[in-house]
Amino acid sequence: MLDAIGGTPLVRLTQVVSGEAAQVLVKLEGGNPTGSYKDRMALAMIEGAERAGVLQRGRRVVEYTGGSTGSSLAFICAVKGYPLSIVTSDAFAPEKLSTMRALGADLTVVPSQGGRITPSLFDRMREEVDRIVAREGAFWTDQFRNADALAGYERMGREILEQARAGGVTADAFCAGVGTGGMLAGVSAAFRADHLATRFVALEPASSPMLTAGHGGPHRVEGIGTGMVPPLLTSAVFDEARAVDEDEARDLVLRLARREGLFAGTSSAVNVSGAIKLARELGPGHSVVTVAVDTGLKYLSGDLFAE
Repeated sequence: MLDAIGGTPLVRLTQVVSGEAAQVLVKLEGGNPTGSYKDRMALAMIEGAERAGVLQRGRRVVEYTGGSTGSSLAFICAVKGYPLSIVTSDAFAPEKLSTMRALGADLTVVPSQGGRITPSLFDRMREEVDRIVAREGAFWTDQFRNADALAGYERMGREILEQARAGGVTADAFCAGVGTGGMLAGVSAAFRADHLATRFVALEPASSPMLTAGHGGPHRVEGIGTGMVPPLLTSAVFDEARAVDEDEARDLVLRLARREGLFAGTSSAVNVSGAIKLARELGPGHSVVTVAVDTGLKYLSGDLFAE
């Protein structure tokens, strides 16, 4: 099952991008085993800990997460035989919590403030992780600081380069929303190892503009906009940061599904929205690459796809 991670397609959008813009290419990560790009990161973190000798069979693994990382870790730990504790919240899609439980994770669910994702929520989730580490002697994967995660995303970057070249395309820009910052850092490393001058743009919800305005805020875009500058996102990783209007992204979700057949969640729509804006600026003859990080199947119980 671990060999099923990666190898996802790179597709060109044809309906939501005007003819006066650069082409927009989207890496479809919903094809990974848990329907998320986080499978790449989870495998890289667990195997990195195994190589370092800090994770042996029988030791408990723990992480705090909005759900996709938790689902991916539950998948990896199920295959490899590690017990797993996940700290999460009712602010995140119930499909994600159900997936983690189905794959065998023990969940601690921290209550949110009216279903909103806030910086203080992550602080309280982190406190629960500390308690589990102290009580169980668990290995904390520490997704926001774990440099092993970059290996998984560098592989994604190499895949994008191979697929783009096979289609005769040069990636002039790459943009992605920032949660841990690992994907942007890993893909950037792969491109720059190939001596490419691709422009890297970090995206965030305008309702939580830490990178662009220096402060976080409440929002409903799962997976990004945590109210902190993640340590993996150094100044060498990206060229600029941009804020994307959350309402615009939520409106784009249905258009992507019904006009492109691209079925994904709000953070993916943030990525595509940012890519479309970049494409308008660059104009014809150029290409912008971004990522659909998961599948819309994870968000059906909420109001995202409601008319």
